[in-house]
Amino acid sequence: MNKPLFITGIGTGIGKTIVSAILVESLKADYWKPIQSGDLDNSDTLSVQNLVSNTKSVFHAEAYRLTQPFSPHKSAALDGIEIDPSTIKIPKTDNTLIIEGAGGLMVPLNDSFLMIDLIGQLAAEVILVVKHYLGSINHTLLSLEALHRRNIPIKALIFNGEANESSEEVIKRFANCRTLSIPDIQYITKENIAGIKIEL
Repeated sequence: MNKPLFITGIGTGIGKTIVSAILVESLKADYWKPIQSGDLDNSDTLSVQNLVSNTKSVFHAEAYRLTQPFSPHKSAALDGIEIDPSTIKIPKTDNTLIIEGAGGLMVPLNDSFLMIDLIGQLAAEVILVVKHYLGSINHTLLSLEALHRRNIPIKALIFNGEANESSEEVIKRFANCRTLSIPDIQYITKENIAGIKIEL
C-alpha cells in the first residue's frame, strides 16, 4: 500500500484544506485530520466532506478535538489536557490516506514535539502547499530544508492560488522535488472540484 500523504503548508491560511479536498476527490482517498484546533462546528473534516462527491472516501475521526483556535499546544493547555503523540495512530484503511496537518511544520503539539515530528512518526510522504506572498520564497525553502534534514520524503510541492512566475522560478530551482499547480479558483464548490485533477 502507498504511504499516507501528509498535507502541510508553509504557514497558516495557505490552502491545506482545499488541496486536501481536491486530492481526496481526485484520488477517491480517505481523509484524516489528527488534530483540530477550534471551530469544531465547522471543522476541516466537515469542510472536506462537504466538497467531496465520491462514495468511496472515508472520513476518519480526529485524534484530538480542541475547542480553541490556537496552536495545538496552546489549545490543548486551555482545554486542560496535553497532547500525547503516542496516542495518535493512523486509521486502518486499505485506501490512500490524506492526512491534513494543523499550521506549518514547526507548530508545537506539546513542549517537546512538533508537527514535523508527527509526520516522521506516521511515516508519511509530504505534500507541501505554497501560496505566494512577500516572504513565501523564504518560508518555502526553509520548510523544504527542514524536511530534507529529517529525511522525510516529499511527494510534491503544490502552488495554490494566483501564479507568480518569478517566485515559482526561484522555488523550482532550489526545491529538488516535483512541483505542481492548481488553478486559481476563487470559490471551490462540490460542482467544480471534481474537474481539478492532480496527477501524483
